[in-house]
Amino acid sequence: MSAVLRGLYAITDSQLLADGKLLPYVEAALKGGAQLLQYRDKSADSARRLYDAQALQELCERYGASLIINDDLELAARLGVGLHLGQGDGSLLAARQRLGPQAIIGATCHAQLELADAAAANGASYLAFGRFFNSQTKPGVPTATLELLEQARHRFALPLAAIGGITLEHAPALIANGASLLAVINDLFAAEDASAVERRARAFSELFTN
Repeated sequence: MSAVLRGLYAITDSQLLADGKLLPYVEAALKGGAQLLQYRDKSADSARRLYDAQALQELCERYGASLIINDDLELAARLGVGLHLGQGDGSLLAARQRLGPQAIIGATCHAQLELADAAAANGASYLAFGRFFNSQTKPGVPTATLELLEQARHRFALPLAAIGGITLEHAPALIANGASLLAVINDLFAAEDASAVERRARAFSELFTN
């Protein structure tokens, strides 16, 4: 697989990126070095989501990043891009069969190695663990630990994504314990302007070059 599955994994948020912020803020994140971009929008406006996803795909191609669609196999298949599936979002095996062997397909594994076992067996490209810290996107008590990440690193020959309240302060320990991807929403996109997003993205990205 030629795609880079290491580095900053930017995830969009329809509230943080409302009012025309989606494209300029995402472009700033890509300029700052984001390797993967997940388009996450749970609205029922399929026409707008298609429009947004096509625009994001063009940006990702321009900056050499990979676009991942959250929980919408049909949209991912239509655009020929990757897919991320949460638990209960459909069959990973069916998605792999539909999208083909080269597509990036990620799976939410929460804090359970057993879920990761199943995802790996069904063709996942990366395994996403979390929540590691308190998250504004998915509030609640953190359940994933650095020990879990360390166990997963030795158990799976797949890239591991860490998600949930990740900040620049927390990031180095996650990388040291096996995180190949840092999935970031709030600490990246809750910014005053696009230039701040780019600075934050670059700071995250530089952690993977040290």
